[in-house]
Amino acid sequence: MTDVSDHAAGDRHRQNDVPQLPEGDEARESVESYDTEDGVVFYDAQNPLAWLKATNAVALGDAL
Repeated sequence: MTDVSDHAAGDRHRQNDVPQLPEGDEARESVESYDTEDGVVFYDAQNPLAWLKATNAVALGDAL
C-alpha cells in the first residue's frame, strides 16, 4: 500500500491500494504514448484501459 495525502478532500492521510512493481521489473517496457493537440498521452500497453488522474503536470525527464 502507498500512503498518500489528499489535501483537496481534506484527508490528512489515507491508504491507496496501488500495486507496486516487483524488484527488478522495468516499468518502461510496457509504456507507450501517442500525441494529441494538447500534448502527449502515456499509457500502459498491457492495460490500455487503465488511467491516471493528476492535479498537476510533471516533466517526464524530472520523473526518471
